[in-house]
Amino acid sequence: MAKKNICITAILALAASLWAGDTASFVDLGFSPDGRTYMFAQYGVQSGTLKPWADLFVVDVPRNNFVAGGKISYFHDTPVVAGQDGSGALYRIISRNTSLADQYRVDFCRQGQPLYVSLENDNGSLGETIEFRNFENGDSYRARLVPFTEGSGSALRSSFYIDLERVSANGGRRTYTLGTPQLKRPLVASYRIRKVMTAPRDGSIIFVIEMKKQAAPGSDFDIRYMVEAIRF
Repeated sequence: MAKKNICITAILALAASLWAGDTASFVDLGFSPDGRTYMFAQYGVQSGTLKPWADLFVVDVPRNNFVAGGKISYFHDTPVVAGQDGSGALYRIISRNTSLADQYRVDFCRQGQPLYVSLENDNGSLGETIEFRNFENGDSYRARLVPFTEGSGSALRSSFYIDLERVSANGGRRTYTLGTPQLKRPLVASYRIRKVMTAPRDGSIIFVIEMKKQAAPGSDFDIRYMVEAIRF
């Protein structure tokens, strides 16, 4: 009976891979003590090959850009077995790059404090506006994601930016713009703000952006993540 259950599980996993997209999992790896550097990762299993993969990123928060050498990818050479989620690739890429975390003083125990978490399943293709508040300092925020899409099929390109309004506890109001709308990302169909975090006891804020990317023919969208960062 046990062998039969294992076979059924493997068949279901293989069948799912024929239509399901490659959905990444986002991992918050933490900030440096001064909040000026942020590290995150994503991992998953390729829908076609069932091979696990992982990406590791280190962000310069004030510049809202990657540090030098701050984008690393790992692809495993054999497929996962039934019941695995690809997290082994995440552990592999982290263990191989601890020196990068040390170089930028990333503390895995200084993860972001959530200010907003989306539970919606809309694709965000028409943009969205969210509101949230930092109850520790009393600041409130209103963020509007503005997407741009051109072309279709293999010629699909898209970009976005975020209009951010910040109202401080004393009533002061300021606006900011995050993102690089001139950067056209191939095959990305839509964007959505999935989470907003702040560094512990700091003014650094991270927007976690979900990207839906066209997958192989016959499959659903692939899901990938990126961040936009701002330091007040």
